[in-house]
Formats: sequence, structure tokens, C-alpha cells
Amino acid sequence: MQDVAAQVSQFVDLQLWHVIYLVFVGFVGGMVSGFIGSGGAFVLTPSMMSMGVPGIIAVASNMCHKFPKAIVGAIKRAEFGHVDVKLGIIMGLSAEAGVFVGVSVQQYVKQTLGDAGSSLYVSTALIIVLATVGTYVLLDAFKSMKLDRMGKAKEAEEEKPTRIALALRKIHIPGTMIYFKSINDRISFLITVPLGFATGFLAATIAVGGFIGVPSMIYLLGVPSHIASGTELVIAFLMGMIGTFKYAWHGFVDIRLAMLILLGSLFGVQLGAIGTTYVKGYMIKFVMGVIMLIILVSRATVVPVYLAQLGWIPALSPQMVSLLKNVSFGINLLALFVAAFIIFKNLIKGLYEEKRYRAHELAYKEGKIKG
Repeated sequence: MQDVAAQVSQFVDLQLWHVIYLVFVGFVGGMVSGFIGSGGAFVLTPSMMSMGVPGIIAVASNMCHKFPKAIVGAIKRAEFGHVDVKLGIIMGLSAEAGVFVGVSVQQYVKQTLGDAGSSLYVSTALIIVLATVGTYVLLDAFKSMKLDRMGKAKEAEEEKPTRIALALRKIHIPGTMIYFKSINDRISFLITVPLGFATGFLAATIAVGGFIGVPSMIYLLGVPSHIASGTELVIAFLMGMIGTFKYAWHGFVDIRLAMLILLGSLFGVQLGAIGTTYVKGYMIKFVMGVIMLIILVSRATVVPVYLAQLGWIPALSPQMVSLLKNVSFGINLLALFVAAFIIFKNLIKGLYEEKRYRAHELAYKEGKIKG
């Protein structure tokens, strides 16, 4: 009980602007989640930290809100045929092992270095993963966009399996081969185990399992972007349940943060899921890459604050600490607006084009136009 009380005392004092901000964060995070298939944590966790929430509590609270939102998004995406349930369950089970290890690591950092150490750990891990995955995904999206502008739309949209994916499919391990409809081929489930474990580990330590889950399915297994992003929601649901229980047991879940974010997320995730039906596959990668790199800058800006709090660099003046935190918050807010703008723009554009197409088809059937 003392451990729980100690953690509760570290929860932020919510004011009205915090409440409004968190609902907005949840809405945008939900749209991102439904659109690209990641749990949206790379938006949500930094956004909570930018308002002063310790890293471990931001991670735990994000996991708490994740699994109900993820199941809503998964069901919605399944209606469009964007979910490989079998792959999601198999990767989700191996992700559970990663969750248990990840939670233990995060707890150790918290106990050893306190809130500043936990926040530094989360921020550093985010920066490394964001830089690596975000750059790769964004370059791949630009490559597809270039092909599309050159009039090679079919080639741009055609997501051929990578050489690595084709090589992995040739590995035959008796008794482990499973057919997955998303790749229309058989592959050993043992190959998915390390991918699922890494997804779960990151989800439990920095709440961003989708960083690994979606790209690994796309580039290592050869799963199409739309299906990979939908299947990740199944994995996020399974990870969220176990991670929430383990973190809540030690008093790290702030249910207020989780519920406010969930309130916005439940609406946003459905809009994001609908948006995927009107965009080209590379646009999902583009949105993911852009947001990742903006969030990276936001987290990098506030790292000196944590280093100073730990005494690893000379102390910073209160004015400098305030400035760095405000700049980080502002950049994070920019990422939210950019994400909302790109998704809404593509959603509205897609709806308009579909309406125009249906009007053209109706006019053709009525004989008002030819061809």
C-alpha cells in the first residue's frame, strides 16, 4: 500500500486545460492509431510527458487506455478486410513475454533513478526508435510517391515483398509452418516470435510497440501496409490487457489520464480507420514517418532537463528548464495538428472522389453520359 501511495502522490494535478488537452491528444492519437495501425503511443506517451507526467506513469496509463481502443479499431478495420487475425494472435502471444520483461526493466529504472531517470529512459528510447524507423519508413514513402508522380501508379501501390521477406519464407522448419492469408504463403511461426517479443518489450517500456510491429510485418514478413496496420491493433489489444494489469498492480496507472485519452480516442480511431479506405498505401507510411520525426525533435529538446535533474550535466536555470519544456510541448502540439491535418485532408479528398465516382456511375447507367 505504501508503494501505491507513493506513486499516487506523483500523479499530476489535473486542471481544466489539462483535461481539454488530453481529450484532444486522445482524439488525434486515436486517428493516428486507426490510420496507421500503431497504438498511437508515439503521439500519446510524449504528449502526456510534455505536461509533466513521469515517464513510467505515462507509459502505464497509455497501455491502460490502449486495449479498449485497439479492439474498437481492430473490429472496424476487420470490416474492411484489413486484419489478419491469425497473425495478430500469434504475434500477440509472443508479445506478452516481451511485455513482462519490459515492465520489469521500466520498474528497475524507476526504482534506481526515479522519475527523471524513467523519463530520460523513455525519451532516449523514443529518439533512437523514431530516428531509425521514421527515416526508413519516410524514405520508402517518398520512393512510392515518386513512382506515382511518374505515372507508375500501379508500381507505386504494388507492395512487393522485400528480399528479406522472400528469404524468410524459404526457411522451412517442420512442424512450425503456418499459412497466413495476408501474405498468401506459409512461414514458420518461430520467425514471428522475436518480432512479437520486440513489439511487446517496446510497448511495455516506452508504450510504442507499433514502431516495431507494423514495419516488421511490412518489411520482414511482406504483409501489405493496410493489413499490417490493422493486424497491429489485435496485437496492441493483447499487449494492453497484460501490461495494464502488471503496471496497475504496482500503482503506476493514472486512470484519469487513461480515461480522458480513451474518450477522445474512441472517436478518433474510427475516423482514422475509415480514412485508410480512401488513401494509397504509401500515404500510411508517409503519415507515420512525418509524425515520428516531429515527435523526435520534441523529445530531444527536453532531454537536457532530465540529465540536469539526475546531476549528469551542470544544473540548468529555472528559466532554461521552463523554456525547454515549453518548446518541447509546442513541437509536440505541432505534431498533433500535422497528424490531424494530413489524415483529415486525405479523408475528405477520398470521400469527395468517391462521391464524384458514384455520381459518374449513376449518370452513365441513366444514359446521361457515355463512357
